[in-house]
Amino acid sequence: MTTTGRAGAGGAASAARISASLIGWLFLVELTSGVLQGYYVPLASDIVKHLGVNDADYNWFDAAQLLLSAIVVPVLAKLGDMFGHKRVLLVSIALTAAASWWLAFAGGFGSYLVAFALQGFYVVWLPLEVALIFDRGRRGEHAVSATRRAAGLLVVALETGAIAGALVSGMIFSATGSVPGTLIVPAVCATLVFFAVLFGVPESEPLPGRRLDSGGFALLALALLLVTGGLTLMRQEGPGELWVWLLIALGLAVLVPFGLLELRRPDPAIDLRVMRQPAMWPVIATAGLIGISLLGAQAPLSTFAGTDPANGYGLGLSASQRSLVIGVYLISLIVGALLLPVVSSALSPRTGLIAASALVAVGYLLFLPFHASTLQVLVNMIIAGFGAGGLVGALPAAAAAMSPRGQTGVATAMTNTTKTIGGSVASAVFGVALLAGASGAVASGAASLAGYLTVWAICGGGAVAAVLLLLVVPRSAFSDAAAEAPADPLGTLADSAERP
Repeated sequence: MTTTGRAGAGGAASAARISASLIGWLFLVELTSGVLQGYYVPLASDIVKHLGVNDADYNWFDAAQLLLSAIVVPVLAKLGDMFGHKRVLLVSIALTAAASWWLAFAGGFGSYLVAFALQGFYVVWLPLEVALIFDRGRRGEHAVSATRRAAGLLVVALETGAIAGALVSGMIFSATGSVPGTLIVPAVCATLVFFAVLFGVPESEPLPGRRLDSGGFALLALALLLVTGGLTLMRQEGPGELWVWLLIALGLAVLVPFGLLELRRPDPAIDLRVMRQPAMWPVIATAGLIGISLLGAQAPLSTFAGTDPANGYGLGLSASQRSLVIGVYLISLIVGALLLPVVSSALSPRTGLIAASALVAVGYLLFLPFHASTLQVLVNMIIAGFGAGGLVGALPAAAAAMSPRGQTGVATAMTNTTKTIGGSVASAVFGVALLAGASGAVASGAASLAGYLTVWAICGGGAVAAVLLLLVVPRSAFSDAAAEAPADPLGTLADSAERP
């Protein structure tokens, strides 16, 4: 009894130390990240008019940012492991801030496209923050549970920022009527948060003697570029173009020499020996499966909510009403992020991840029979949001728990990368499904509704697959005891660190 009490007290003290030194400042970073993600969406039509382009052209901005983020996240995370996570976080914030200022004064499509893509460096912030937190608490007895709680708070900041950004941007534009004047606000936020990290966040302790596997990263970047680029073009051009499929197939083929090369490297870009551990690969795969719904389903849900019920489906909500529905969903993400650490402590981290994935599955599968009213859609989204909100922070924390020293950044970043790929695949598939549905008799609504049913079935099925994958994870995985000394499977990092 005494030992347990001391352990609990030690865990609380560990969490308190981490909170005092890091969480407040990193909370501001994720708040800014949320603002960046939510700020531009309500302004899309106004930005299109300002640039003098068509509504469809706006899709290229998101596509370019998605491509860049998929490529740069693993590289920046590796650099964080090599030279310090704070240092790389500062570089990524500086690049994001510069791109945000560029956006405010971009006057043409090409300029805005490049700036919006470069702003995507913010996607590496959360993986680097989780790595910083875990590194700070690694020497304690409760690093994993403290990191899990801290990651949940960061997700709260992220979603709060997204809500605030979406609300504030519309208000500022309504008051000023100026697109450049409105877009200055996120640039100022990103600039200020740079100094918050510079002066408030301590550096991690990188493992010395590391090498950057430039060949491995070049192959990985090429594979990601071809696959995500092909998926993006499929969403734009449709599945009938053969060259789009050739791009995707070529990207997958590049992964073969990449894997062979990485297995021969003493300090690879992505250590596949670590990634194939029984407790690691299901987490990486789960991130991709959850990315299907988390990143791919939001646009179909929005269009479904806005469709006139006279077509035989849809809710007929106005733009302001759809914003309220999205706001409720984002709040459910916040609640899920706060609840999952509690569930993990009461039961087990593995059980918490399984329960969260199950909630995502239940929420989206409920859409199949229940989608006729706003109340039904809200209930489904809230259930799915509880699960997704918990997973956003818990998956990087779980990957960090199972990573050896010197690979925390890469491990957490891989959850982000696979989530992005899952969202890319989903966006392409969902676009095809809805387009095929729209070609049917809209008056009866059968064909169009079939497209939405396909979207929800894929989202729910992906989450069910995540539950099944997590069931094969060892029961004690992701706990403080299991992560006291995560193993380097072949001792490669120690060997490489000893070399001159």
